[in-house]
Amino acid sequence: MKPNKFYVLIAFGMLFVACRQENSLKEYLVNTWQTTYLKIEMPTINRTDSLEVYEDKFEGNPELVAQSKYNKDGTFSAWFVNQEGKHVSPSKGKWNVVGDSLFVDFFYNGKDVKASYHITKTAEGFIGVSKYDWDEDGDSDDTLTMKTKSIKIN
Repeated sequence: MKPNKFYVLIAFGMLFVACRQENSLKEYLVNTWQTTYLKIEMPTINRTDSLEVYEDKFEGNPELVAQSKYNKDGTFSAWFVNQEGKHVSPSKGKWNVVGDSLFVDFFYNGKDVKASYHITKTAEGFIGVSKYDWDEDGDSDDTLTMKTKSIKIN
């Protein structure tokens, strides 16, 4: 029994729709973002057996809010917005995407930072999770989780 051409076309169409790629992560990240949640877990803070957790939901009127802008050319800028709405502590760097990971390289607070984040897209932005030496004790055993939302800058 020969398959009906109609069914072959339907099957091919379904396959085409199922294989349609959404925007790549790199295209998705070319935008301006604001951090809405941040959690840093440091299990051996300064080489002790103590766990320190920093967590902020940036609700109400926080002292500082982190924002960043990722450009198509692989550069980005980041800054904080204070309670008066002024941009403070600006930094610039480079970024790249490989698979589902974001790699950033920038100079901040007197230090070169090279970090990577596993990125998960969300309805309003993305979640980034990074293993890094956030407490600067020499061990990349700290986990940073951040949630962002897309914003418009005037």
